[in-house]
Amino acid sequence: LNRSLWSRLACAGFLVVSASAATREVAITIDDLPRGGDGGGESYQAIREMTVRLLAPFRDEKIPVTGFVNAGRTKMAPDELRRILELWLDAGAELGNHTWSHADLSTTPVAQFEEEIAKNDAFLRPIVEGRRKKLEFFRYPYLHAGATAESKNAIAAYLAQHGYRNGPVTFDDSDYMFAAAYLKPELKDRVNREYVPYLESVIAWFEKRSVEVTGREFPQILLIHASELNSRKMPEILAMFRRRGYSFVSLDRALGDDVYGLPENYVGRGGFSWIHRWSRAKGMPNTGEPDEPEWVRPGH
Repeated sequence: LNRSLWSRLACAGFLVVSASAATREVAITIDDLPRGGDGGGESYQAIREMTVRLLAPFRDEKIPVTGFVNAGRTKMAPDELRRILELWLDAGAELGNHTWSHADLSTTPVAQFEEEIAKNDAFLRPIVEGRRKKLEFFRYPYLHAGATAESKNAIAAYLAQHGYRNGPVTFDDSDYMFAAAYLKPELKDRVNREYVPYLESVIAWFEKRSVEVTGREFPQILLIHASELNSRKMPEILAMFRRRGYSFVSLDRALGDDVYGLPENYVGRGGFSWIHRWSRAKGMPNTGEPDEPEWVRPGH
């Protein structure tokens, strides 16, 4: 896949927005706070600079955003991490639990996974509630929600018992691959050119797939990561969504749509969009989603 493909898609009408799409809505969610493993600087100052830049359009334009935190996945001191998370809260963001160390439910015993949630909660809750906000959302790392029915049901029950709501994803993508490539000098210019067109091609495909699977479009939920790349490209990403007819809503508002109550019975090691999960529940094949280009993949 390359830029010429994005151009062909646009010419074919795949990336064109109709007037009827003016009421589209999307909730933006950003994973792996304080920094999403793009290989960039892990010092407090480096992460602070990236965070301030990433949050600027959300703060200045009062755009809702939810950040999912791995409090144990940083080299910063606890007080430094607290100050980073307070930047998010002070910019108007909501924060959610993403486990302490980005644990994978597919390979982590249920009891240990519950401990990961609880430990992250113990760190996050005083910070969030100290800003008079609620800690109510949880997102599964890797979108792995249970490799067995037993683990899937056990963690879902644990989350419900502790007042958490799942934060599903409909617009799923490989932004993290582009984020890692962006920090390689030989790839930086290419990432600058091709990242947002790639993201738009994925969004266009999921828009079409939404109608095929559910019969309509609905408030979507975007997953991207806290990275240097997204901190630089966020104004362009937001402009792309506006061009496609979107307004920005909170995760809570998006989840208020009935579509998020559709049956989702996938059990396995896959991590993918809830649109794919709903289509599986209906016995529909999952094919055709745009791949990330080969040059951006790790080890290429």
